[in-house]
Amino acid sequence: MILRMWKGQASAENADQYVQHATRTVFPKLQKIEGHRGAYLLRHPMKGGAEFVVLTLWDSMEAIRKFSGKDLDHAVVDPEAQSLLTGFDDRVTHFEVVHKPEDSR
Repeated sequence: MILRMWKGQASAENADQYVQHATRTVFPKLQKIEGHRGAYLLRHPMKGGAEFVVLTLWDSMEAIRKFSGKDLDHAVVDPEAQSLLTGFDDRVTHFEVVHKPEDSR
Protein backbone atom coordinates (compact mmCIF):
# COMPACT_ATOMS: atom_id res chain seq x y z
CA MET A 1 0.00 0.00 0.00
CA ILE A 2 1.18 3.52 -0.80
CA LEU A 3 0.34 6.71 1.12
CA ARG A 4 0.36 9.96 -0.88
CA MET A 5 0.84 13.15 1.18
CA TRP A 6 0.15 16.74 0.15
CA LYS A 7 -0.12 20.04 2.06
CA GLY A 8 -1.98 23.30 1.53
CA GLN A 9 -2.96 26.41 3.47
CA ALA A 10 -6.19 28.40 3.60
CA SER A 11 -7.26 31.67 5.18
CA ALA A 12 -9.62 31.58 8.15
CA GLU A 13 -12.41 32.74 5.80
CA ASN A 14 -11.89 29.86 3.34
CA ALA A 15 -10.78 26.99 5.57
CA ASP A 16 -14.25 25.53 6.15
CA GLN A 17 -15.07 25.88 2.45
CA TYR A 18 -11.92 23.93 1.57
CA VAL A 19 -12.97 21.13 3.96
CA GLN A 20 -16.37 20.96 2.26
CA HIS A 21 -14.82 20.95 -1.20
CA ALA A 22 -12.37 18.18 -0.32
CA THR A 23 -14.91 15.96 1.44
CA ARG A 24 -17.91 16.52 -0.86
CA THR A 25 -16.23 16.84 -4.26
CA VAL A 26 -12.66 15.55 -4.34
CA PHE A 27 -12.84 12.49 -2.08
CA PRO A 28 -15.97 11.05 -3.74
CA LYS A 29 -14.18 11.29 -7.12
CA LEU A 30 -11.17 9.47 -5.69
CA GLN A 31 -13.40 6.65 -4.43
CA LYS A 32 -14.31 5.86 -8.03
CA ILE A 33 -10.68 5.18 -9.01
CA GLU A 34 -9.72 1.51 -8.90
CA GLY A 35 -6.97 1.01 -6.35
CA HIS A 36 -7.90 4.00 -4.15
CA ARG A 37 -8.23 2.88 -0.53
CA GLY A 38 -9.34 5.97 1.38
CA ALA A 39 -8.35 9.48 2.38
CA TYR A 40 -7.66 11.54 5.47
CA LEU A 41 -7.94 15.31 5.72
CA LEU A 42 -5.96 16.80 8.61
CA ARG A 43 -6.38 20.40 9.76
CA HIS A 44 -3.95 22.39 11.89
CA PRO A 45 -4.94 25.89 13.02
CA MET A 46 -2.35 28.56 12.35
CA LYS A 47 -2.30 32.32 12.60
CA GLY A 48 -4.81 33.68 10.10
CA GLY A 49 -6.06 30.33 8.87
CA ALA A 50 -5.29 26.64 8.69
CA GLU A 51 -2.80 24.22 7.25
CA PHE A 52 -4.18 21.05 5.69
CA VAL A 53 -2.51 17.72 5.11
CA VAL A 54 -4.20 15.35 2.69
CA LEU A 55 -3.28 11.69 2.99
CA THR A 56 -4.61 9.28 0.40
CA LEU A 57 -4.09 5.53 0.37
CA TRP A 58 -3.53 3.48 -2.78
CA ASP A 59 -2.89 -0.13 -3.70
CA SER A 60 0.10 0.75 -5.87
CA MET A 61 1.93 3.46 -7.78
CA GLU A 62 0.08 2.25 -10.87
CA ALA A 63 -3.23 3.01 -9.13
CA ILE A 64 -1.93 6.50 -8.30
CA ARG A 65 -1.04 7.02 -11.97
CA LYS A 66 -4.76 6.72 -12.80
CA PHE A 67 -5.25 9.86 -10.71
CA SER A 68 -2.04 11.81 -11.19
CA GLY A 69 -1.10 11.00 -14.75
CA LYS A 70 2.46 10.36 -15.90
CA ASP A 71 4.19 12.58 -13.30
CA LEU A 72 3.41 10.70 -10.09
CA ASP A 73 4.90 13.39 -7.85
CA HIS A 74 2.89 16.25 -9.35
CA ALA A 75 0.17 17.60 -7.04
CA VAL A 76 -3.30 17.45 -8.57
CA VAL A 77 -5.12 20.55 -7.28
CA ASP A 78 -8.31 21.44 -9.11
CA PRO A 79 -9.14 25.09 -9.88
CA GLU A 80 -11.83 25.33 -7.20
CA ALA A 81 -9.42 24.12 -4.51
CA GLN A 82 -6.76 26.52 -5.77
CA SER A 83 -9.20 29.42 -5.42
CA LEU A 84 -9.79 28.51 -1.76
CA LEU A 85 -6.14 28.09 -0.80
CA THR A 86 -3.54 30.73 -0.01
CA GLY A 87 -0.75 28.30 -0.83
CA PHE A 88 -0.12 24.65 -1.59
CA ASP A 89 2.63 22.20 -2.45
CA ASP A 90 3.25 21.63 -6.15
CA ARG A 91 4.72 18.20 -5.40
CA VAL A 92 3.57 15.30 -3.25
CA THR A 93 5.46 12.72 -1.22
CA HIS A 94 4.81 8.98 -1.44
CA PHE A 95 5.41 6.53 1.39
CA GLU A 96 5.28 2.75 1.39
CA VAL A 97 2.99 1.66 4.23
CA VAL A 98 5.01 -0.89 6.19
CA HIS A 99 2.58 -1.22 9.11
CA LYS A 100 -1.05 -0.35 9.66
CA PRO A 101 -3.44 -0.89 12.56
CA GLU A 102 -5.64 -3.93 12.51
CA ASP A 103 -9.30 -3.35 11.76
CA SER A 104 -10.90 -2.81 15.18
CA ARG A 105 -14.36 -3.95 14.10
